Amino acid sequence: MMRRTWTWHFDLPPEQLWPVMADTSRSGEAIGLPTYVLEETPQPNGTVLRQGRGKAAGYTLEWEEKPFEWIQERHFREGRVLTKSPFRRFGPAFDIEPEGTGSKVTFSIQWEARNVIGSALGGLFAANARGRLERRYREAVAFLKGERPTMFELPPPKLPRGARDRAAALAEAIDQSPYGNGLGQRLCDYVLGAMASELGRLRPKRLALEFGVAERPVIEACLTAVRAGLLTMKWELLCNNCRGAKFSTAALSELPRGAHCPSCNIDYERDFERNVELAFAPAPAIRPLMQGNYCLSGPMTTPHVPVQLLLAPGERRTISVDLPPGPYRLRTLHPGVYADVDYEGGAFPGLRITATGVEANKTGEPGQIPFTNEADFELAALIEDRRWASEALTAPEVISLQAFRDLFAEATLRPGDEAAVGQVTLLFSDLRGSTALYERVGDAVAFNIVRDHFAFLATIVRDHNGAVVKTIGDAVMASFGDPVDAVQAALAMQARIADFNRGHGGDRIDRHLTIKLGVHAGPSVMVSLNDRMDYFGSTVNMAARLQGQSQGGDIVLSEAVACDPAVKPLLVAVPMRRENVGLKGFESPVGFVRVLPAA
Repeated sequence: MMRRTWTWHFDLPPEQLWPVMADTSRSGEAIGLPTYVLEETPQPNGTVLRQGRGKAAGYTLEWEEKPFEWIQERHFREGRVLTKSPFRRFGPAFDIEPEGTGSKVTFSIQWEARNVIGSALGGLFAANARGRLERRYREAVAFLKGERPTMFELPPPKLPRGARDRAAALAEAIDQSPYGNGLGQRLCDYVLGAMASELGRLRPKRLALEFGVAERPVIEACLTAVRAGLLTMKWELLCNNCRGAKFSTAALSELPRGAHCPSCNIDYERDFERNVELAFAPAPAIRPLMQGNYCLSGPMTTPHVPVQLLLAPGERRTISVDLPPGPYRLRTLHPGVYADVDYEGGAFPGLRITATGVEANKTGEPGQIPFTNEADFELAALIEDRRWASEALTAPEVISLQAFRDLFAEATLRPGDEAAVGQVTLLFSDLRGSTALYERVGDAVAFNIVRDHFAFLATIVRDHNGAVVKTIGDAVMASFGDPVDAVQAALAMQARIADFNRGHGGDRIDRHLTIKLGVHAGPSVMVSLNDRMDYFGSTVNMAARLQGQSQGGDIVLSEAVACDPAVKPLLVAVPMRRENVGLKGFESPVGFVRVLPAA
C-alpha cells in the first residue's frame, strides 16, 4: 500500500473548516471529479453491498464502496475496493486538529496498484489531487473569511442554447408575480451559476440563509419559479434512517404511504410532519444536471450523523469526541436493534454491536466513546442526532402557505388518501351581524364591504406565514404552522378593523364591521375535498366552536394556544380573562382565554 501525506495550516478553527472539507460532493465537483452511480444490493446478513461505477481519465471504473468513516470536526476516511481499475484500493483521509485559533490538517491519499499502469499513475494522481484540493480549500477559507465572493473559482457551466435569454425572461415573470418578492433575478443567477452538487436538491430554507433573506419570501419565490418554468418541484419521501430522498415525485398526489430504502435495507412509512419534504431542482431547459452524483456517502450527505465508524469483526476502538447534549440514536447501517440516548453531558455511552443491533454500554470517560463489534462480519456503526433538521421544508409547512394554495390549488392528495398532522393552528373568523348589514345598506354595498374584508384578512394571514383554507359564507378558516403566527395574525386583524371601517363609510356606523375570532391548535387530518386540501377532526371543530364564543372585537384562544411558551409573551400587555364553557360536541366544559378589545 502506497501513501502520500501532506500537512496544511489554516487560520480557521475546525468547526468552520469541517463543513467545507467534509462536503465530499462539492469538493469532488470543484476539483473536477466525474459523477458516478451506485447499485445497492441487500446481503443475507442485513448489510448492503454498494457497487459504484463511473469514468475517470479515460478509464471505466467499478468498485465496492465501503461505508465512509468520520468523526465530526476531527477525522474522515474514504474506502473503496476497486474491481475494475488500475488500482485495487484508492482513497483519501484527513485529520483536523486545533492549532491556536486555527487548524492543522493532515491529508493523505493511499492506494494499492493492480498493475504497472497503477504503479505509474498512483503518485501522479495523488500529486494532482493534492494540488487541486489545496487550491480549493484555500479558496473556501478565503470565502469563509469574506475575502472572495464565491467559495470556488470555477468555469461557467455548459448551458443549453438560449438558456440565459430564457432565464432573463423568467426572472422578469417571477418578479411580476405577487409572490416573486423581487427575487427573480437572484434565483435565476443561482440556477445558472451555482455548483451542480448544490442544485440537485435545492432547499429554499438553506437558500434563504445564503441570500440573507427571510424564509417565506424565498419559499414563495421558489414556488413562483416552478409556475414560471425556472424550477421543478420535488416531493421527497425521506428515509427515517439516512434521511435520503428514496422516492421523489413532482406531484403530491403521487406520494406513496411508504417506501423502501435500499441504502439502509428497510421499509419505512410516510409521516407528513417528519419525512415528506418539498425541494426543487432546475428545469432541464435552463440547467440540465448530469446523472449521478460527485459523492453519495460523505458526512454532509447525512449531517445528522456526527460519528460513523467501519469496524472489522471483533474490533474494539475508542474515539475522542465531544458531543453536545441532546437526543441521539446508536445504531448500525444495517437493520437491527438500536439504542436511544438522551445525553445531558459528561460521559457518553459506549456502543456494543452485535449481529442484531446495538446496545448502549455503561458510560466511560468524558470525551471518550468505546465501540465494540461482536458480530462476525464487518459493519458500520454510527451515532445520529434524533432531531430533524430545521432547514427541511415539510409538507404541512408548505400547505399552510397562502402562496402554495394560490399557485397550486390543484395539488391534492390522491382520492381516498389522508395524512395525519400532529400540530396545526387553525383560526376561524366571522362577522357579527352580517345579515343585518345586508338589510341596512343593501346587497351590493354589503357584498363589496365583505369582499374587501376578505382581502385584508387574506393579506394578514399571508403576512404571518399562514394560508386561507376556505371561506364559508362570511367566515374564514385559515391554517398556520406556528401558533405564534396565528395569534399575531389575530391581533393584527382586530387592530386593523378600525382602519378598515374608516375606509368603508367613515362615521357611518351602519357600514362598520365587527370581527369574531377563535384560535386553536392540535392534531388534525389533511384530506382532499372539492379538489382542495382541507383539515378535519376535533381540532377543526374546537376552533370553530371557540370562534362561536367570540362576542366581536375580541379573540378567543384555546388553552393549548394561550399556554404555548412562545405565545405567552404576546399576551402580557393585552387585557384578557379566563373562562369556561360547555361546547357542543365536547363532553367536559372547555377552558379558554378571551383577549379583550383595547379600551
